[in-house]
Order: sequence, then C-alpha cells, then structure tokens
Amino acid sequence: MSETVSLNIIPGIAAVERAAWDGCAAGAALQDPQREERFNPFTCHDFLHALEVSGSVGPGTGWTAAHVLAKSADGVLTGVAPAYLKTHSMGEYVFDHAWAEALERAGGRYYPKVLSGVPFMPVTGPRLLAKSAAGRSVLVQGLEALRRAGKASSVHVNFIGDADRTALAQAGFLARQGQQFHFQNPGYGDFATYLGALAARKRKMVRHERESALAAGIEVHCLTGSDLKPEHWDAFFEFYMDTGARKWGRPYLTRSFFEAVGASMAPHILLVMARRHGRWIAGALNFIGADALYGRNWGAIEHHPFLHFELCYYQAIEFALTRGLKRVEAGAQGEHKLARGYGPVATHSAHHFDDPRMMAALRDYLARESELVEADIELYEAHMPFRHDQPA
Repeated sequence: MSETVSLNIIPGIAAVERAAWDGCAAGAALQDPQREERFNPFTCHDFLHALEVSGSVGPGTGWTAAHVLAKSADGVLTGVAPAYLKTHSMGEYVFDHAWAEALERAGGRYYPKVLSGVPFMPVTGPRLLAKSAAGRSVLVQGLEALRRAGKASSVHVNFIGDADRTALAQAGFLARQGQQFHFQNPGYGDFATYLGALAARKRKMVRHERESALAAGIEVHCLTGSDLKPEHWDAFFEFYMDTGARKWGRPYLTRSFFEAVGASMAPHILLVMARRHGRWIAGALNFIGADALYGRNWGAIEHHPFLHFELCYYQAIEFALTRGLKRVEAGAQGEHKLARGYGPVATHSAHHFDDPRMMAALRDYLARESELVEADIELYEAHMPFRHDQPA
C-alpha cells in the first residue's frame, strides 16, 4: 500500500458500519480465482453480529471478539479480519488439541491463542477481508499485533481460500491441509439428471433411501425468506439442542442466534423441516451463498431410517440444482457422503507460533499429515458413485 494504514482491534463487530464491513468482505471474495462469490454468508456483518448479540460468542464462551481493522490515512476502512482470542479449541473443526498438550508438556502455554475464522462454521472462505495482496499483508500484521497484545501463543487462520493462503505463507505461516466432502454440480438441470449420472446400484440406493425416509407419513417443507416463522425456529432449536447435547455435550448456538439470523438473513437461509402427524420432528439448517449451499446444522426428536440423508443431503442437492448453484458443502467429516455424490475436497488452514521449537516440530508433522490427506483424497476419488461415462 502506498498510503499510510492504521491498524485497530475492536471488541465487537457492532463498532463497524455494516456497509463498510460487507464492502471489505465482498472485495475479498472476488480475489479467489476458484470461486465466483460476491457474497459469503459467514463473513458478512449480519452473521457475525448475530453470533455476538446472541451470546453464542463473548463472555463465558471462550471466544472473545478482537476483530482487526485496517484504515487508510483518511479513515476509510480498507480491510478487516474476524478474529477471536480463544481459551480453548472447541468449535473450530481444525483440531489442535494434541498441539496444545505437546506445548504444555514442553513447559509452554498454548492458551490464549488468536483465531481468525468464523465460529462453529467449517466453511472455506476469505478471512483476510481486503481487496488487494497489500491489504491482506497488513491484516496479517494486525493478527500478529493482536497475538502480542493478548499475550497469546499463536495465530491460527482456518478454512482459507487461495488468496489468504498465499499471504499467510509469505508471512511465514505453516500450511495445514484437511478434507471435506462437497457435492459439485457440473451442470445438472434437476435431480433426475443427477440420478441418471449415478451408477445403477447407487441410483437404486438413493431412490430407496428417499422413499424409506418418507414412508412413515413424513412431509418435507423447504422454507426460506418470508416463509420462516418463529414456530419453525422454536422447533428447530429443540432439534438442535437435543442432537447437539448428545453429540458434543454442549451445543454452541443460543436460541437468540437463530432469531437474529432469521430476522437479518432470511433470504440467505434454507430450513428443511420434516413434519409427521402435524408435528415438526426434524430439520436441517442451510445458508445460501452466491454459488453454493452450505449445510450447517441438523437435529431430530424422532428417529426414522434415512431421514437424515433426505433432509441434509438429497434436499440440499435438489435445492442447489433448482437454483443453479455450483456446490453443496455439507460440513466436516462423513465418509457416508461419498456414496451420495459428495466428493473429497481439500481444505486449508495456516498457523504461526511465537515459539520456534513449536514451529520446527509442526513443520515436519504437517508435511507428513498433508501426504496422508492427499492419499485419502485420491482413494476417495477412485470410489465416486458416478457412471464412468459421466462427469464426476
């Protein structure tokens, strides 16, 4: 940057005007050559603000907002990075618990640490929200300044795109690779075309699962925009709490979070709900991006065979094809997604420690881990369920 830039750290996104923040986010999204997004639902002001005002992050959660702002000499916001001081590693989906144990066994202190990312959302997207390489470099400096000010051990930037990977590598961050399963739309016009691209055995499986999911008189409703009502959020929160308590022990999102995003982001939300005998029994929450549908949370208070697959995967594919979206990202883990057309995709994060011993140890570890991840991706690609004469 040719002009002087000032860096600031703020304890909450409410201190930034919505349009200014979203302008930085939109500019950053355009820097990713592999995506055509003009809007990422998870880095927009409305989403991050909903997390804060609902108490899903903030005092008592281990997530202390400390967003980094870059401003030009005349006070214009030129870049932002959503950031948090963390006192644990929960809700991140890039697992570093073993790193924390190793550093503490060596006499170091792992927490607090700085995390730039979106709480509870393992979704790739820009984190250094600036329109240029120089702007991203300034934000990296801001994250390091936050580490020093917060007496943190390290800086972690999770689920990053190519532009951020380059900026962070140039700053000496270590690269880590993970893997998820995404559905890629090569141009299917509808669900029937997708079915036709599957191998015969997999096509039969999908049809059987969809029929079985609705066999108990279950109705499926896809709700978005003005169709979303308080009764739907009340029901979904019940599902979310029941399933989350059994899977994680402590669900991360509060009831008021769903109310907040429902009020501010309804056109960007798809809530797939199942009802039986007039009672809501299960639901799946998705967010709608510019070129992708993001499946985020699922819950149910009744168990029915294949209902999870129907609400989370098949309805998501059908909606994405209807909207002409290019991808469905169904979140972390889940080899069972492979048989339903969700293929392996690499994910990326970047990490920097003040302790040179930790940097040296992790450099070797991450190189070996990356080789294993790449081998897994190659193996998964060989088992995609599509016909050999169809694009996978």
